[in-house]
Amino acid sequence: MRAPRIIVAGVHSGVGKTTISLGLMAALRLQGLKVQAFKVGPDFIDPGLHFHASGSRSHNLDSWMGSAEVVRQVFARNAEPADISIIEGVMGLYDGARGEKIKGSTADIAEILKTPVILVVNVSGMAQSCVALVKGYCDYHPNLKIKGVILNQAADFHKTWVKPSLEEELGLQVLGCIPREEAMKMPERHLGLLPAEENEHLEQAIQKMAEIIDGYIDLQGLMRIAETAPNLDITYSMPEKQGQLTIGVARDAAFSFYYQDNLDLLQETGAKLVFFSPMKDADLPKVDGLYIGGGFPEMFLDTLNGNHSMLAAIRQAHADSMPIFAECGGYMYLTRRIHDWSGNSWTGVGIVPAEIRMTRKLQALGYVEATALGDSILAGTGDVLRAHEFHYSTIEGLSPEQSALILTGGRRMEERTDGYAGGGLFASYLHLHLRSNPLVACHFLNACQAYHDSLRASSEGAGLSPGMDRVETVKRRWDS
Repeated sequence: MRAPRIIVAGVHSGVGKTTISLGLMAALRLQGLKVQAFKVGPDFIDPGLHFHASGSRSHNLDSWMGSAEVVRQVFARNAEPADISIIEGVMGLYDGARGEKIKGSTADIAEILKTPVILVVNVSGMAQSCVALVKGYCDYHPNLKIKGVILNQAADFHKTWVKPSLEEELGLQVLGCIPREEAMKMPERHLGLLPAEENEHLEQAIQKMAEIIDGYIDLQGLMRIAETAPNLDITYSMPEKQGQLTIGVARDAAFSFYYQDNLDLLQETGAKLVFFSPMKDADLPKVDGLYIGGGFPEMFLDTLNGNHSMLAAIRQAHADSMPIFAECGGYMYLTRRIHDWSGNSWTGVGIVPAEIRMTRKLQALGYVEATALGDSILAGTGDVLRAHEFHYSTIEGLSPEQSALILTGGRRMEERTDGYAGGGLFASYLHLHLRSNPLVACHFLNACQAYHDSLRASSEGAGLSPGMDRVETVKRRWDS
């Protein structure tokens, strides 16, 4: 497969990877090219921004949660129709999972996909040291193909003196020197950049980024580098369809954190996705299961708390034993109460017997391995899942005996419990990449199929009542 592509990598976090990537995507799109966006690692906000710049749904490439083969498959199924794929890196080029060297890093993805790297350097306060810095990045992993450099926060001095030094001494092409531009900044809050769903000025900001990139970056030179990426020998097999199911997916400003590939995989396996808003909709759509992802429910507690009919509808769905899969923000929403930063208390759905408390301090960040403590709609006892966590809240009132998982890894290396599973519900702080945890998707779809079959049997007069008889039948189907 021929796939022109580059990775935009940074020497460290905060050098401007995201804004430069957005500007490149938008500028090339304005030239009439079909641009496919990707993001290295477990990120949700950047891929949401990518969509508005590139016009394509961005996909995560994660070599820690998933295998190299999963990375290649996700890339192949999305990159093939594009004129160029732009992969935005994570943190610094070589920063990977804790204690695993470059595993999970931008460099790891570059090696797996044989992709040329464009290195972004914030040169504010640097002169010839920039050359030494870039040389170190090139020499550290000689097999990596660093093909170009972008100097950010650059002055005329850098263009006159540092750019020629990089090109003459290292043989690298400096694609451009971007000056300090307030228009290249993006609004932030506690989990990173402001999500696309809440940034009402995003389109104008991306347009300005495209203009700046077009004025300072050699886009033809960048395309020539992308064209040097070797062809990839990748085969992609579609999973076996499980039957026609309908999955309700919560999606609005409060719940926007979904790996696009999770939604793709559910559709590939035969599920129809119906999106609904816990903030605005009065009732649930007619579905066989619910998927409530992460996001920022803590920013919309007044609206969520005030939508009494939706809270009641989800409670009833749980009482009817409908499968419900919730991640992080969804987990928070399903608890009894959420205490915000100001000390106010807000009512949640109430099907997780616990309460959430927001904190100003980061509580969890990083990759984790999770071992299932019991059978549930997502896993069997002892199954090990690979996931990511990132949150500023704590949960109160759940005993270890009520927990669904034992976690290792992440910001706190000690073993600890997480999550809740009961009836048709599985909720936790974890963000799971389904193609990297295929048994999770299989368990969830099987649970949804059991629920669907029980509804059909009931409607066909098979002697099942809409009450506990049906609930027990669903549980028996899960067990089988």
